[in-house]
This record gives sequence, structure tokens and C-alpha cells, in this order.
Amino acid sequence: MDISKDIGSTGIKLFSYELKKELNFGNLRESYFQAVSNSSWANEGYLVASDIDQDEEFQQEIKRLNNSFGIGLIRLDVENPDSSEIIYPSRQKDIADIETINKIAQINPNFRDFLKRIKSDLYSREIRKEKYDKIYDPEYLLNKNGLK
Repeated sequence: MDISKDIGSTGIKLFSYELKKELNFGNLRESYFQAVSNSSWANEGYLVASDIDQDEEFQQEIKRLNNSFGIGLIRLDVENPDSSEIIYPSRQKDIADIETINKIAQINPNFRDFLKRIKSDLYSREIRKEKYDKIYDPEYLLNKNGLK
């Protein structure tokens, strides 16, 4: 599935998020480089965690990694997701990696269907929200996950 001309010629921006429960020195390298690898196709990539070590040395290492590789960091507030914050913004790439997008689409049917949906919405100029993942309100998510 080649959608390069569609993505490359529109205002579409693709994001990738690597979600972790906690982030500390014990899992930083693995988590960060998973985010790097899994976001290679996207315009922006983020590592997201609800529990981020506040140690000064740890924070300096995250800053260094962000400067070197461009993956952003988001602190997820699980009790109030709307209060989540971007600690380090990602480095934006103007052009998504179309070759990687096409490769992933060949081997991952869910990703291929996602891209088809984007292409369909581009051509129809109508976003059909029911075709994408449902966006739940924070109260529902807290209750569903037993956090309230």
C-alpha cells in the first residue's frame, strides 16, 4: 500500500507513542530505544510514562537522549489525563519515513487498515471518527481501570 503521495502532500502529521508504567534507570535505555525504533516512521515520537524517576542524574540522561535522538517525553497523569504534560517535546520530522510505513503496512494488517482509513478520509475530506479508536473521557478510564 503506497500512500506516500497522500501523506507527503497534505497537512497530515503521524505520531508514535511508546507507553510505559514507570521510567527509571533500570528500564530507561530499553524503553527509550523501543520508542526510537517504533517511531522511525512517524513525524513525531514520544515516550510516555506515569511514574518518572525525579533523580537529577536520571533527568539529565533523559535530556541528553532527547537532544541526541529527538524522542519526546510525556508525563501521563493517570488520575487526570488532561493534566498530562510534555516534559521534552519531540523533534519534528517534516516528512514521514514512507519506506518504513509501507514495510510495516505489508506485515501488520492493523497498521495497513489504519493507513487505508487515513487515505479514505483524505479523499472524502470527512473524518469518520467511528472508524478510529474510541476516545474515552478520563472518568470512564479511571473507573474501568480500578483507579477510582
